[in-house]
Amino acid sequence: MILTPADGESLPKMSPGQFVQISVDAPDVFLRRPISVNDVDPKENTITLLIRNAGKGTTILTSLPSGNHLNILLPLGNGFTTEIPENGRVLLIGGGVGVAPLLYLGKTLKNKGFKPEFLLGARTSSDLLSIDEFRETGTVYTCTEDGSDGIQGLVTSHPILNESFCRYYCCGPAPMMKAVAKIARQNGIDCEVSLENMMACGLGACLCCIEKTVKGNVCVCTEGPVFNISSLTWN
Repeated sequence: MILTPADGESLPKMSPGQFVQISVDAPDVFLRRPISVNDVDPKENTITLLIRNAGKGTTILTSLPSGNHLNILLPLGNGFTTEIPENGRVLLIGGGVGVAPLLYLGKTLKNKGFKPEFLLGARTSSDLLSIDEFRETGTVYTCTEDGSDGIQGLVTSHPILNESFCRYYCCGPAPMMKAVAKIARQNGIDCEVSLENMMACGLGACLCCIEKTVKGNVCVCTEGPVFNISSLTWN
């Protein structure tokens, strides 16, 4: 979904990893839907959202015709760290629709002079989202559960993880992120993850998205969604 502000307004500055909250115009859908920012085009004054049909709210959003007006809060949350040591090598790891925030992150890093590498996982080749855009942005390695593209298996089984990186960026299912975090700790690699806890308000008021950290419980929508794994209590 490609969006542009109404009435000729300019988009605010957005960092990779931030998200938006969209109001769904339906009488029985009460909560806004949190969606990661997939891409930003300042020249065209547009943002792109990658939306998966996961329920009534997202189904309504993906079926809207072109030209509809949406009520959106943006940008929300804190994004990824984009400061990297000179000549630093980074790997952006995504699973399923969790790849969404990694495209804008990869483009941002590329514009800073780095060469992003992506490790993307999905069930089948048809589930690898925005794959052409990722390949235009950097080097792409893939894993599919059925072996239809890249290495067969999960992203954590890909041999690229045996190579040296200064940082991992990761977004996807919680078990995948925890497995990647474990590999990062074992190899002394800095690692940032984008959590996908249920976020109802996006402003830290509803307390739906609480995550336990080394400093206590925090709201993912305001303190995250991006966290360094050093601040999380994952084993």
